[in-house]
Amino acid sequence: RLGRRPATPLPLRPIRPDDGWCDDPRDRRYNQPLTLPAPGISAERLWRDDGLYDLVIDLDYNRGPIRRGRGSAIFLHVARPGFRPTEGCVALRRPDLVRLLRRLGPATRLTI
Repeated sequence: RLGRRPATPLPLRPIRPDDGWCDDPRDRRYNQPLTLPAPGISAERLWRDDGLYDLVIDLDYNRGPIRRGRGSAIFLHVARPGFRPTEGCVALRRPDLVRLLRRLGPATRLTI
């Protein structure tokens, strides 16, 4: 939905309709991407109608080692109108996120 590939030195991959992120601490894929549908598993759908994940950066939170129940799917993504709260993520206005993407690289370390 962006119309063109964002300028960034980060590796990019378009989100597909069957992309999800496991948020089920009982599952071996907890806090990892997975393919939907995933029957019996709690997972966040990454293909969203509201556009919040039109640009999303995995913040690498709770990823090495993954600790079950310590949080999953913690991203930097597009903010809701009025900056309404997220469920643990960090959100920016779309133009600010596009500008930030140009400045981030694979070795960038964000402190939030």
